[in-house]
Amino acid sequence: MVREETVFGPIFSRRLGSSLGINLLPVNGKICTFDCIYCECGWNKDGHDDTRLPKASEVREALEAKLKQLVSEGTPVDSITFSGDGESTINPDFPQIIDDTRALRDQYYPSAKVSVLSNATQVHRPEIFAALRKVDNPIMKIDAPTNALVQKINKPVSDYDVNRVVEALKQFNGDFVLQTMFLKSKDFDSSSPEVFNGWMDIVRLLKPREVMAYTIDRPTPEVGLLKFTVEEMRALLNPLIEEGFNVQIKG
Repeated sequence: MVREETVFGPIFSRRLGSSLGINLLPVNGKICTFDCIYCECGWNKDGHDDTRLPKASEVREALEAKLKQLVSEGTPVDSITFSGDGESTINPDFPQIIDDTRALRDQYYPSAKVSVLSNATQVHRPEIFAALRKVDNPIMKIDAPTNALVQKINKPVSDYDVNRVVEALKQFNGDFVLQTMFLKSKDFDSSSPEVFNGWMDIVRLLKPREVMAYTIDRPTPEVGLLKFTVEEMRALLNPLIEEGFNVQIKG
Protein backbone atom coordinates (compact mmCIF):
# COMPACT_ATOMS: atom_id res chain seq x y z
CA MET A 1 0.00 0.00 0.00
CA VAL A 2 1.39 3.39 -1.05
CA ARG A 3 1.38 5.93 1.79
CA GLU A 4 1.17 9.70 1.46
CA GLU A 5 3.74 12.26 2.54
CA THR A 6 2.63 14.99 4.94
CA VAL A 7 2.02 17.30 1.96
CA PHE A 8 1.37 15.65 -1.39
CA GLY A 9 0.15 16.48 -4.87
CA PRO A 10 -1.53 18.42 -6.18
CA ILE A 11 -3.64 15.70 -7.74
CA PHE A 12 -6.82 15.98 -9.75
CA SER A 13 -9.83 15.33 -7.55
CA ARG A 14 -13.14 14.46 -9.17
CA ARG A 15 -14.76 16.49 -6.40
CA LEU A 16 -12.34 19.37 -5.68
CA GLY A 17 -10.30 20.01 -8.82
CA SER A 18 -6.54 20.57 -8.42
CA SER A 19 -6.16 19.40 -4.84
CA LEU A 20 -3.05 19.77 -2.69
CA GLY A 21 -3.25 17.09 -0.04
CA ILE A 22 -2.31 17.25 3.63
CA ASN A 23 -1.84 14.01 5.54
CA LEU A 24 -1.93 14.49 9.32
CA LEU A 25 -1.35 10.80 9.92
CA PRO A 26 1.89 8.76 9.88
CA VAL A 27 3.84 8.93 6.64
CA ASN A 28 4.36 5.16 6.61
CA GLY A 29 1.21 4.01 8.39
CA LYS A 30 -2.53 4.37 8.76
CA ILE A 31 -4.57 5.43 11.78
CA CYS A 32 -8.34 5.81 11.53
CA THR A 33 -11.44 5.66 13.68
CA PHE A 34 -13.08 3.67 10.86
CA ASP A 35 -11.89 0.56 9.02
CA CYS A 36 -14.07 0.91 5.93
CA ILE A 37 -14.49 -2.07 3.64
CA TYR A 38 -13.89 0.20 0.62
CA CYS A 39 -10.93 2.27 1.90
CA GLU A 40 -8.26 2.82 -0.76
CA CYS A 41 -5.67 2.99 2.07
CA GLY A 42 -6.35 -0.64 3.01
CA TRP A 43 -7.17 -2.20 6.38
CA ASN A 44 -5.98 -0.53 9.57
CA LYS A 45 -4.08 -3.67 10.58
CA ASP A 46 -1.86 -3.31 7.51
CA GLY A 47 -0.82 0.23 8.44
CA HIS A 48 0.90 -0.29 11.81
CA ASP A 49 4.46 0.23 10.54
CA ASP A 50 4.43 3.86 11.66
CA THR A 51 2.39 5.57 14.39
CA ARG A 52 4.07 8.98 14.60
CA LEU A 53 1.77 11.93 13.94
CA PRO A 54 3.28 15.10 12.44
CA LYS A 55 3.29 18.14 14.68
CA ALA A 56 1.80 21.50 13.73
CA SER A 57 5.23 23.07 13.17
CA GLU A 58 6.24 20.25 10.81
CA VAL A 59 3.03 20.53 8.81
CA ARG A 60 3.38 24.30 8.49
CA GLU A 61 6.99 24.02 7.32
CA ALA A 62 6.20 21.33 4.75
CA LEU A 63 3.11 23.16 3.49
CA GLU A 64 4.86 26.52 3.11
CA ALA A 65 7.74 24.95 1.22
CA LYS A 66 5.32 23.22 -1.15
CA LEU A 67 3.22 26.32 -1.70
CA LYS A 68 6.31 28.39 -2.51
CA GLN A 69 7.37 25.76 -5.03
CA LEU A 70 3.95 25.59 -6.69
CA VAL A 71 3.70 29.39 -6.95
CA SER A 72 7.11 29.55 -8.61
CA GLU A 73 6.04 26.85 -11.09
CA GLY A 74 2.72 28.50 -11.81
CA THR A 75 0.82 25.41 -10.73
CA PRO A 76 -2.86 26.02 -9.94
CA VAL A 77 -4.33 24.90 -6.61
CA ASP A 78 -8.11 24.83 -6.23
CA SER A 79 -8.21 23.20 -2.81
CA ILE A 80 -5.86 22.50 0.06
CA THR A 81 -7.38 19.26 1.23
CA PHE A 82 -6.95 17.35 4.47
CA SER A 83 -7.27 13.68 3.60
CA GLY A 84 -4.33 11.28 3.84
CA ASP A 85 -4.09 7.84 5.37
CA GLY A 86 -6.82 7.92 8.01
CA GLU A 87 -8.88 10.45 9.96
CA SER A 88 -7.24 13.89 10.06
CA THR A 89 -9.18 15.18 13.06
CA ILE A 90 -7.55 12.71 15.45
CA ASN A 91 -4.24 14.57 15.19
CA PRO A 92 -4.04 16.48 18.51
CA ASP A 93 -2.66 19.55 16.69
CA PHE A 94 -5.58 19.66 14.23
CA PRO A 95 -7.04 23.01 15.42
CA GLN A 96 -3.64 24.77 15.24
CA ILE A 97 -2.90 23.19 11.87
CA ILE A 98 -6.16 24.55 10.47
CA ASP A 99 -5.22 28.06 11.63
CA ASP A 100 -1.76 27.75 10.09
CA THR A 101 -3.15 26.41 6.82
CA ARG A 102 -5.63 29.24 6.46
CA ALA A 103 -2.88 31.79 7.02
CA LEU A 104 -0.62 30.17 4.41
CA ARG A 105 -3.51 29.85 1.97
CA ASP A 106 -4.24 33.54 2.33
CA GLN A 107 -0.60 34.34 1.67
CA TYR A 108 0.11 32.09 -1.32
CA TYR A 109 -3.18 30.95 -2.90
CA PRO A 110 -5.92 33.27 -1.61
CA SER A 111 -8.51 31.93 -4.06
CA ALA A 112 -8.01 28.29 -2.99
CA LYS A 113 -10.45 26.58 -0.66
CA VAL A 114 -9.47 24.73 2.49
CA SER A 115 -11.26 21.39 2.59
CA VAL A 116 -11.41 18.64 5.19
CA LEU A 117 -12.54 15.12 4.33
CA SER A 118 -13.69 13.59 7.60
CA ASN A 119 -15.69 10.59 8.79
CA ALA A 120 -17.33 12.93 11.34
CA THR A 121 -16.45 10.72 14.31
CA GLN A 122 -14.86 13.65 16.16
CA VAL A 123 -17.32 16.45 15.34
CA HIS A 124 -18.93 16.21 18.78
CA ARG A 125 -15.67 17.46 20.33
CA PRO A 126 -15.99 21.26 20.72
CA GLU A 127 -12.41 22.03 19.64
CA ILE A 128 -12.78 19.92 16.48
CA PHE A 129 -16.11 21.48 15.55
CA ALA A 130 -14.67 24.97 16.10
CA ALA A 131 -11.76 24.16 13.77
CA LEU A 132 -14.05 22.71 11.11
CA ARG A 133 -16.17 25.87 11.15
CA LYS A 134 -13.11 27.77 9.95
CA VAL A 135 -12.64 25.79 6.73
CA ASP A 136 -14.39 26.43 3.43
CA ASN A 137 -15.43 22.85 2.80
CA PRO A 138 -16.09 20.69 5.86
CA ILE A 139 -16.94 17.44 4.07
CA MET A 140 -18.52 15.05 6.56
CA LYS A 141 -19.28 11.38 5.96
CA ILE A 142 -22.40 9.39 6.72
CA ASP A 143 -22.62 6.16 4.72
CA ALA A 144 -25.46 4.47 6.61
CA PRO A 145 -28.34 5.55 8.87
CA THR A 146 -28.06 2.96 11.65
CA ASN A 147 -25.28 1.73 13.92
CA ALA A 148 -25.78 -1.86 12.73
CA LEU A 149 -25.28 -0.86 9.11
CA VAL A 150 -22.30 1.34 9.98
CA GLN A 151 -20.69 -1.71 11.58
CA LYS A 152 -20.95 -3.54 8.27
CA ILE A 153 -19.54 -0.87 5.99
CA ASN A 154 -17.39 1.46 8.14
CA LYS A 155 -16.38 -0.92 10.97
CA PRO A 156 -15.73 1.74 13.68
CA VAL A 157 -12.76 0.94 15.89
CA SER A 158 -14.22 2.75 18.91
CA ASP A 159 -17.61 3.82 20.23
CA TYR A 160 -19.75 5.22 17.42
CA ASP A 161 -23.32 6.37 17.41
CA VAL A 162 -25.07 7.72 14.32
CA ASN A 163 -27.44 9.80 16.42
CA ARG A 164 -24.52 11.49 18.19
CA VAL A 165 -22.96 12.32 14.82
CA VAL A 166 -26.23 13.70 13.48
CA GLU A 167 -26.69 15.86 16.59
CA ALA A 168 -23.14 17.18 16.21
CA LEU A 169 -23.65 17.95 12.53
CA LYS A 170 -26.76 19.95 13.34
CA GLN A 171 -24.39 22.59 14.74
CA PHE A 172 -23.36 23.47 11.17
CA ASN A 173 -26.90 24.70 10.45
CA GLY A 174 -26.58 23.20 6.99
CA ASP A 175 -23.26 24.92 6.18
CA PHE A 176 -21.35 21.73 5.40
CA VAL A 177 -21.04 19.06 2.71
CA LEU A 178 -22.41 15.59 3.36
CA GLN A 179 -20.44 12.82 1.65
CA THR A 180 -21.80 9.32 1.10
CA MET A 181 -20.37 6.23 -0.58
CA PHE A 182 -22.82 4.15 -2.59
CA LEU A 183 -21.89 0.49 -2.98
CA LYS A 184 -23.06 -3.08 -2.65
CA SER A 185 -21.50 -5.96 -0.75
CA LYS A 186 -22.68 -9.44 0.16
CA ASP A 187 -24.66 -8.02 3.09
CA PHE A 188 -25.00 -4.30 2.32
CA ASP A 189 -26.75 -2.39 -0.45
CA SER A 190 -26.90 1.41 -0.37
CA SER A 191 -30.04 1.35 -2.51
CA SER A 192 -32.04 -1.02 -0.28
CA PRO A 193 -35.00 0.67 1.46
CA GLU A 194 -33.71 0.06 4.99
CA VAL A 195 -30.50 1.89 4.09
CA PHE A 196 -31.56 4.51 1.59
CA ASN A 197 -34.77 5.72 3.18
CA GLY A 198 -33.12 6.21 6.56
CA TRP A 199 -30.21 8.03 4.94
CA MET A 200 -32.58 10.36 3.07
CA ASP A 201 -34.29 11.16 6.37
CA ILE A 202 -30.90 12.27 7.75
CA VAL A 203 -30.26 14.44 4.69
CA ARG A 204 -33.64 16.12 5.08
CA LEU A 205 -32.99 16.70 8.76
CA LEU A 206 -29.49 18.18 8.35
CA LYS A 207 -30.14 20.09 5.12
CA PRO A 208 -26.46 20.21 4.04
CA ARG A 209 -25.53 22.85 1.47
CA GLU A 210 -24.31 20.04 -0.78
CA VAL A 211 -24.53 16.26 -0.96
CA MET A 212 -21.57 14.44 -2.51
CA ALA A 213 -22.66 11.01 -3.69
CA TYR A 214 -19.92 8.83 -5.07
CA THR A 215 -19.06 5.18 -5.60
CA ILE A 216 -16.05 2.90 -5.73
CA ASP A 217 -13.28 4.26 -7.95
CA ARG A 218 -10.17 2.39 -6.75
CA PRO A 219 -9.21 -1.08 -5.45
CA THR A 220 -10.83 -1.97 -2.13
CA PRO A 221 -9.54 -4.11 0.76
CA GLU A 222 -12.70 -6.20 0.85
CA VAL A 223 -13.25 -8.28 -2.27
CA GLY A 224 -16.56 -8.57 -4.08
CA LEU A 225 -17.75 -5.00 -3.65
CA LEU A 226 -19.90 -3.62 -6.46
CA LYS A 227 -20.12 -0.02 -7.59
CA PHE A 228 -23.15 1.94 -8.74
CA THR A 229 -23.37 3.67 -12.10
CA VAL A 230 -23.92 7.41 -12.28
CA GLU A 231 -27.33 6.70 -13.81
CA GLU A 232 -28.32 4.42 -10.93
CA MET A 233 -27.29 7.01 -8.35
CA ARG A 234 -29.08 9.80 -10.20
CA ALA A 235 -32.29 7.77 -10.25
CA LEU A 236 -31.97 7.05 -6.54
CA LEU A 237 -31.22 10.64 -5.61
CA ASN A 238 -33.74 12.29 -7.90
CA PRO A 239 -36.27 12.81 -5.08
CA LEU A 240 -33.72 14.91 -3.17
CA ILE A 241 -32.78 16.80 -6.32
CA GLU A 242 -36.45 17.58 -6.98
CA GLU A 243 -36.75 18.83 -3.40
CA GLY A 244 -34.03 21.38 -4.14
CA PHE A 245 -30.98 19.73 -2.61
CA ASN A 246 -27.64 20.41 -4.31
CA VAL A 247 -26.54 16.87 -5.16
CA GLN A 248 -23.20 16.14 -6.83
CA ILE A 249 -22.88 12.62 -8.26
CA LYS A 250 -19.47 11.16 -9.08
CA GLY A 251 -18.99 7.76 -10.67
